[in-house]
Amino acid sequence: MAPPDNFANYPDVIQGPDTGYDQRVDHNPVLRGLPLAVGAEIVSRSGLISRYLLNNSGITKLKDMPELDHVPPTFHPTVTPLGPTGPMLEFEPELLTSKHTSSKSRYYSASDYHAMYKSGALTPLQVVETLLGLTTGGGKYSDAWADAHGAEKLAVEAARASTERWAAGTPLGVLDGVPVGVKDDTDVKGYVNHYGMKYNGSLPAFAVREETAWPVRKLQEAGAIVLGKNKMHELGSDTSGLNVVQGTPTNHLNNAYYPGGSSNGAGSSISAGIVPICVGTDAGGSIRIPANFNGVYGLKPSHHRTMAMEGTVCVTGPLAATAADLTIAYRLMAQPDAACPTQARFALSLPPPPPSAGGHPRVMGVFRDWYNRADPPVRDLCDRALDHFASQRGYHIVDISIPFLPEAQVAHAGLCIAEMAEKARRRTPDRPADHLSLVGAANKILLSVGAHVSAGDYIKANALRTVLMRHLAHLFQQHPGLLIMTPTTPLIGLPRAPGDDAHGMSDANVTLRNMSYIFLANMTGTPSVSAPVGYVDPEQGEGKLPVSLLATGEWGSEEQLLAWAREAEDYLHETYPEGRRRPDTWADVFALARGEQ
Repeated sequence: MAPPDNFANYPDVIQGPDTGYDQRVDHNPVLRGLPLAVGAEIVSRSGLISRYLLNNSGITKLKDMPELDHVPPTFHPTVTPLGPTGPMLEFEPELLTSKHTSSKSRYYSASDYHAMYKSGALTPLQVVETLLGLTTGGGKYSDAWADAHGAEKLAVEAARASTERWAAGTPLGVLDGVPVGVKDDTDVKGYVNHYGMKYNGSLPAFAVREETAWPVRKLQEAGAIVLGKNKMHELGSDTSGLNVVQGTPTNHLNNAYYPGGSSNGAGSSISAGIVPICVGTDAGGSIRIPANFNGVYGLKPSHHRTMAMEGTVCVTGPLAATAADLTIAYRLMAQPDAACPTQARFALSLPPPPPSAGGHPRVMGVFRDWYNRADPPVRDLCDRALDHFASQRGYHIVDISIPFLPEAQVAHAGLCIAEMAEKARRRTPDRPADHLSLVGAANKILLSVGAHVSAGDYIKANALRTVLMRHLAHLFQQHPGLLIMTPTTPLIGLPRAPGDDAHGMSDANVTLRNMSYIFLANMTGTPSVSAPVGYVDPEQGEGKLPVSLLATGEWGSEEQLLAWAREAEDYLHETYPEGRRRPDTWADVFALARGEQ
């Protein structure tokens, strides 16, 4: 079958072999405390041990796969839908109307902020000053926010300007005056990027940024106020969200569990009600995993959709408290940047017409062997949600298979650590060999291993990416409008362990299992959205833990995925017996700003 002609760089439509799914059982060393510190020093000084750990991971075995012979590598999985690039879709009334208002656990949305400012009951300046009191200087919710080094004044200035616009009756739109967070690896003019590391003002990597990244700029131009920079897992290198040097943000649903990473501060602050929207990055689930662990919504867009990035697996996208705000943020962030020859070519993502209007049937694909490896409580909640979509929402569920998934996850890990190691080396330009001095013990091990990924390993990992993309192209052509459904993560949260906050931990076995589903979209450049569908009892601490479904669609199908996320939100509020949950520590920002709490 020929590739469709309404895309650039659409993969060849080639079905891969039916390899089944045999989950890897990893045997990487698990290190904590003093053994981690000692092990990191040994590994970072021994190329022999680093190469042994690399070989143990399976990355070096990819080049021996005969199925990859003569397969060309795909280094950037950029598949570009062609067509009109603008104007941006208008925000339909559904997105601008507060939903589920009778729920005791509903979150404030941009529309709620808009209504509050329009009524004159509060001003953006009152809200921002209240929030800065909570998020800076050791405030109650400050553990999700990085040191602003005095840039808090920028938020106050933006809030004052927004307040003046509202007073003059000239607000910029639904986001005018709405506070947002930005992950600490994304440029915002006047702020520092820490990348989750200990601040070192003598290095160029920690210089104050002179320009704002495109997707953040588009939010600001719509009136959104950057409250500050959200903390992140050091270098974005793991999925727990543990950060020894900056402190680990709280999982407000159950503080005995990690918030997930690497966008840990984003997930934590949205769950706590501090901001309704954050900008995150996702190279291996770093938007979708913290969205899952904190019971909120997260979108990984198509590769390069919101901005072109250096890495072959990383994208910038939104997290939000509601599916409506996720949609609003995405549309603004994805506007074409005329200065970027890659991102500017993306056609608008359009919601598919319903079957009754000539659209394709609504189809969900499930690879049962893969899907069923989730922990039973996770699988059960996801099954209940899928049953609802099939019986009440008109979706047809079909069985699918995807080849070489265990090997592809190894390839994804190899790409991540190789690209991370090269980028880290340049953070000490005068003495590249000193770059490991900037990071903690866990990352000393990871970067040391990543530095030994060979050109052959890298090329074959990208050849496997080609095989995977070709097979997904086959599935999308076989089932137009297909959504590939899995749990977001197979785990019931990641429990915190004593001593981890002081010394760190390295458990690649749990990390890889946590990424069992999300890596597919990073490898293939497809968009993917995580939406909560229920809650399970924890093994420790107090507070039920959220479980989310993950939907992955064809390149350019963000609007289809966002429409599904809104359906999933309705399911959680209206059909799931317990309804949506909100942490006891949730901050009622409006009441606080009015002085009522």
